[in-house]
Amino acid sequence: MSEPLLLTRWSELQRWLSGQQRPVHMVPTMGNLHEGHLRLVDAAARHSNASAAVVASIFVNPTQFGPNEDFDRYPRTLEQDIERLSDRACDAVWAPPVETMYPYPPKGRIGVTAPSDLTDGLCAGGRIGHFDGVVNVVLRLFNQVQPDAAFFGEKDYQQLQIIRRLARDLSLKTEIHAVETVREPDGLAMSSRNQYLSAEQRQTAAGLYEVLVAQAKAAMDATHWGTLSTLERSGIRRLQELGFETEYFEFRHSESLARWSDPEYRIDPTGLHLLAAVRLGSTRLIDNVAVARQNCR
Repeated sequence: MSEPLLLTRWSELQRWLSGQQRPVHMVPTMGNLHEGHLRLVDAAARHSNASAAVVASIFVNPTQFGPNEDFDRYPRTLEQDIERLSDRACDAVWAPPVETMYPYPPKGRIGVTAPSDLTDGLCAGGRIGHFDGVVNVVLRLFNQVQPDAAFFGEKDYQQLQIIRRLARDLSLKTEIHAVETVREPDGLAMSSRNQYLSAEQRQTAAGLYEVLVAQAKAAMDATHWGTLSTLERSGIRRLQELGFETEYFEFRHSESLARWSDPEYRIDPTGLHLLAAVRLGSTRLIDNVAVARQNCR
């Protein structure tokens, strides 16, 4: 493998794209890459056995961070990221400055809004405007790169569903592909925020996945809707006993993200996801697991 070409100017990206005779596959990231990101690059390179040109974007998007979130301390590790990508089949890195991504101040920008049905609670609950920032930066990246396919991890499951809607609703040419969550040996989902955990917190953190798996397995045998409510409450209680502060722990429809208690969901209970967000100290962790078809009535 060789070091990917670093592109930081709009003209450089256009010139690179004009020379491509292969499909372009994209992996949007905010950098500080770990093995989870690199697996996305691997998936982009081997998808459909295509000989694709793979481009990873690295851009820490200010519009998806709230006023009390960690934008300023989010690690900027471009040189290290490029070195890590050198071991993968990545052809180019698109790392634009903020003024290229957002050439106008907030009042002068044209943008889109994340759909309200997919932003009902979960990670949208305490993060006003977060997913508006996500859909706007992803739409801008897709317009700039014009990828044939883009690859996103299932760890950010609500974000994944919103981006799928974005591509379909706006008739974008980019196909959205989900890649299974990459985990540490003890089950903890890989995340750039894991580095903020102390040694003791890191040991505790693995308990999140353990509780998710246990409650999801119990839900597979549920025969009454009320069982899911009980499992949510007992899951939260178990997380609190382990030392987590629980933001949410909920069963949702796998596609629409409707609450399991919503009447429209009960018409077609073909799939559930159990999603959670917790805090250990100041570090926020999210994760989710799929639940097989329900027999609830």
